[in-house]
Amino acid sequence: MRVDKFDDIEIYQEAFEIQRIGNEAVRRVIKENKEKGIPIVFSRNGIIYYELPNGEITTKSPFKNQ
Repeated sequence: MRVDKFDDIEIYQEAFEIQRIGNEAVRRVIKENKEKGIPIVFSRNGIIYYELPNGEITTKSPFKNQ
């Protein structure tokens, strides 16, 4: 995949600001989930992981099927 470079520094600044906002939102949700005892769900290399409130990381879903 080819990515063109932009000459306008404002595009990069805006992209960094959007990334900063997204990162802050993720940190806030992770903190709230930990406070409420809700597992944190994330993926790496296409595998879904669950971080349980006790810190254990597993690939088995802790959520009940509905």
